[in-house]
Amino acid sequence: MEKKKTNQIGLSTASRLLHPKLTVLLTCADKTGKANIITLAWTMPVSMNPPLLAVSIAPRRLSHKMIEETKEFVINIPTMNLVKETLFCGRKSGRDYDKFKETKLTPMSAKTVKAPIIKECVAHLECKLSQQIPAGDHTIFLGEIQAAYADENVFTEKYDLEKSKLIFHLGGNEFVTLDTEIISPPLST
Repeated sequence: MEKKKTNQIGLSTASRLLHPKLTVLLTCADKTGKANIITLAWTMPVSMNPPLLAVSIAPRRLSHKMIEETKEFVINIPTMNLVKETLFCGRKSGRDYDKFKETKLTPMSAKTVKAPIIKECVAHLECKLSQQIPAGDHTIFLGEIQAAYADENVFTEKYDLEKSKLIFHLGGNEFVTLDTEIISPPLST
């Protein structure tokens, strides 16, 4: 049997073997109403009943403190036309910048939480904090989805990939979008 050729991957970049990952803009606010945006690729659904999702945020981030304080956040889904704003929100701290002002993104009232949604995003998941779990150098926040809604032009039961052009993080400062043929192979019996 022929031996498989592999490259050794450093453990500090091993998580990139799971990329590309959907990139989201999480919004949150402190008790005074000051809002912040953080770019995340570490997010995933974890339960359908109740509807839970998980996000992973380092404790040094301002958003981490805001979520701990208010126990809520919103996941906003950006498209490729917001890639510069998405990168800015991931590279700059809310302690030093008003990210809504700097990026010219529009905060709007959410339906069930005090944290704002981002008008320019195509979908939103409003969450109340269900659980907080320390995980190495990050914290996993489990959010119970209170409301979910999307632009009807790009999402019905699934995304229209041609219209939505969702952002996927490849690694570092590189992003891609899915521009591919959709394949639905028949199930074997």
